[in-house]
Amino acid sequence: MKLRPRLTNDQIKARLILIVGVGLTIVFVASIGTILYGIQFVTQPATMAESDKEAWSLLSPLMMSLSGVLAGILAANGLKSDKDKKDPDA
Repeated sequence: MKLRPRLTNDQIKARLILIVGVGLTIVFVASIGTILYGIQFVTQPATMAESDKEAWSLLSPLMMSLSGVLAGILAANGLKSDKDKKDPDA
């Protein structure tokens, strides 16, 4: 049985970022899809119930936080550590 070579720290970090990013994206897309389904296809009464108002007011900061975390992961992924940079004059 042939063993696979061990992963480097950069490869492990890249896989971890990918897994977290995909997981958060799935949650974000599912939440948006559920909200859109509830708005378009579920019959709503003329006046909104108090519990529904509270649920909608809770979803807004949740979705903003998820989108902020996704943007942060994408932005941090573009940053490279100083040890990877080499002096171009050398």
